[in-house]
Amino acid sequence: MNSIAAAKIKPRDAPKATPGCPALLLDWYDRHRRVLPWRPLAGERADPYRVWLSEIMLQQTGVKTVGPYFLKFVTRWPDVTALGQASLDDVLRMWAGLGYYSRARNLHACAVAVLRDHGGVFPDTEEGLRALPGIGPYTAAAISAIAFDIRTMPVDGNIERVVSRLFAVEEPLPQAKPLIRQLAATLLGPSRAGDSAQALMDLGSSICTAKKPTCVLCPLNDDCLALTRGDQETFPRKAPKKSGTLRRGAAFVVTRSDELLVRTRAEKGLLGGMTEVPGSDWLAGQDDKAALAQAPALKGIAKWHRKAGVVTHVFTHFPLELVIYTAKVAARTRAPEGMRWVPIATLAGEALPNVMRKAIAHGLDL
Repeated sequence: MNSIAAAKIKPRDAPKATPGCPALLLDWYDRHRRVLPWRPLAGERADPYRVWLSEIMLQQTGVKTVGPYFLKFVTRWPDVTALGQASLDDVLRMWAGLGYYSRARNLHACAVAVLRDHGGVFPDTEEGLRALPGIGPYTAAAISAIAFDIRTMPVDGNIERVVSRLFAVEEPLPQAKPLIRQLAATLLGPSRAGDSAQALMDLGSSICTAKKPTCVLCPLNDDCLALTRGDQETFPRKAPKKSGTLRRGAAFVVTRSDELLVRTRAEKGLLGGMTEVPGSDWLAGQDDKAALAQAPALKGIAKWHRKAGVVTHVFTHFPLELVIYTAKVAARTRAPEGMRWVPIATLAGEALPNVMRKAIAHGLDL
């Protein structure tokens, strides 16, 4: 493969991996496969439920972070039937802290659909899987390959990196994704599709890392165009990121003795269905006066106390700064409509996103 020109490759003339690459990859995987909570032992069949659950959790989240959450979920809900019978509130509470909360809502909706429409059994085709809530092309391919050994290649960030270096793909991401998928498919052998995919994932995680890849240990190093050129760390090429505009707002931390005032966000939209303290809109250029005007109407509050500093948080599309205002009210003060009092001691069990945990900690000096 080293004889292939590394100029911009077009899909119609995309090269194929050297015939020996799939076998080398699987041989390496058999000796070095990672031990992961959702991965069965060698020779055992993968559970579609555990594959699906792990793949949803791993979207935009690292393995180390996902591990404890995965174990909590399978302990509480050992199969898709149990999860499909759970309430969305319980799922959101268990998910709290993992971020990207639309995944949790889709996770629950998918479990409900599998239970309702498929008798608690996941479809065993990519098309059937893609018809389920929250399952896109990548996740459908991953479940198909790993759980059902269908000859398809899912492409995650690790595989993108391995393939873009192996073939020296000059086109930047995300435009290069279709080409990388086509090239990745050439690394499939005649069988063991799931192991081929997981081998590439493990290779990208442990050897073909984003920085300082250990190329000398790579089973595919003789065929890697980027290594031959000596510029492997420059792949994959990436288009410049566009940073979102800073948004600003206020959060109101109100206590009634040992209770905190909270509310539930609308089901749709950012952080849908999650618990939060009352707050203002999050807008670019919003000033403190306009934000303070959106404070909850509570009897007995003569003045809001503004805490020094701000709480910062970065979402996928924008960074956020929150000013924190605090107040204490009398023991019998009623919560405004749509809000409720919860014991501070039980906050760990609430479906609080990380930005709200930060705001509460700042407001209560935790």
